Amino acid sequence: MFKQENPLFTAGTEGYHTYRIPALALSTQGTLLAFCEGRRTGGGDSGDIDIVLKRSFDNGETWQPMQIAVSTGSDTDGNPAPVVDRNTGTIWLLFCKNLADGAEGKIIAGDAPRTVWVTSSTDDGETWEEPKEITDTTKAEGWTWYATGPCHGIQLANGRLVIPCDHVVGNSRNYAESGFSHLIVSDDEGETWRIGGVAQPGTNESVVVETVEGHLYFNCRNYVAPKRRAYAWSNDGGDTFTEFGYAETLVEPICQASMVRYTDARIHDKNRILFSNPASETRERMTIRISYDECRSWSKGKVLHAGPAAYSELCITSDMQICCLYERGETRPYETLSFAKFDLAWVTDGEDALA
Repeated sequence: MFKQENPLFTAGTEGYHTYRIPALALSTQGTLLAFCEGRRTGGGDSGDIDIVLKRSFDNGETWQPMQIAVSTGSDTDGNPAPVVDRNTGTIWLLFCKNLADGAEGKIIAGDAPRTVWVTSSTDDGETWEEPKEITDTTKAEGWTWYATGPCHGIQLANGRLVIPCDHVVGNSRNYAESGFSHLIVSDDEGETWRIGGVAQPGTNESVVVETVEGHLYFNCRNYVAPKRRAYAWSNDGGDTFTEFGYAETLVEPICQASMVRYTDARIHDKNRILFSNPASETRERMTIRISYDECRSWSKGKVLHAGPAAYSELCITSDMQICCLYERGETRPYETLSFAKFDLAWVTDGEDALA
């Protein structure tokens, strides 16, 4: 069994007050990219926030110096949501910006209304294109607050790029009624993006995976009691959702989570999908779970950190190690973004291993 862990971003260092909102991507060349929000002057969700990045060329053993992927001014550039196109090698990074004060005449749910943007890299994240706004095609009339991710998107077997997102309809702070998770998709290798399916009311930050049968399982932060994750299923590549419910075993404190496919029985010995979240009714107990039946049920899980923990992101390295970049602390969850790497045997206490 193997596990190692070290802080990757530490609050108060490298020019930023706080680091939050992790996202991971693995390029077609095997470069591991760790994104997050670098919050310059405070820990709040709005303000002078950049999207920063560290890259690893050896599966997370060592990291290049921190670089800024997106910084368009003194307001918020946040909610990084990367996806890699395996056909072109392009790394797409979707994110949100706060509108300038007064652009929509009001503040929504305590935060400025959001616009939707995309940038990209064709050199493994070394440089990034000038960001392009895509709000007109990805945000419907009446939607106010908006967030991409925050976590990785996926590419489907047919080549479609899919990004999990969420939005608020109108000005209500009652997220159980006004909040919705949704997808945005691209069918032309990232050149254009449009709105896909929308989940049930009360959903929020979300993550998606494609099953071996070609369905999409959409797993969402949930504001409808009790504190469990919500889910929805799509049979048409994310254009619509037709089955909705609540995952009774996936306890959550109303927080973000991550999910990623680990193995496919057509290539490896079993189907395995991994899930991470703070498995508690408060932000603590970062836990890794496995599903062997394409997200219909989940293991009891392995605790990665029993103390304060919040947002997380999962990724699989080119040598099939499992990575989790997550918010962790000893007295509060936002002291570090910690990078953990471990194998299947560690997650399962030796009961499962790659064949």
